[in-house]
Amino acid sequence: MSGENLINFTDANFEEEALKADILVIVDFWAPWCGPCRMVGPLVEELAREYKGKIKVGKFNVDENSQIPARYRIRSIPTIMFFKNGQMVKEIVGAVPKHHIANAIKENM
Repeated sequence: MSGENLINFTDANFEEEALKADILVIVDFWAPWCGPCRMVGPLVEELAREYKGKIKVGKFNVDENSQIPARYRIRSIPTIMFFKNGQMVKEIVGAVPKHHIANAIKENM
């Protein structure tokens, strides 16, 4: 994971970093072996740079952490979830173009 604007979400820090945040939080659920995840990852990193200071963006490795993906019933990756005020407000499953993710950010900011 590159990019200083990205948070490495884990089971241990998810509540504090994602659910208690006072701004929109984007969580990219992924795994290193997932081809579509490798396509979406750079798009998420670009959006993290573009919206720096306005939203919180991070990646959640489902191979290293299982509690949070189970809680939110992550069945396919990549899955991008949007959290606002501690609640999941949007979910995008699968590899999608950057503008699709950007539109979801604008809708939920």
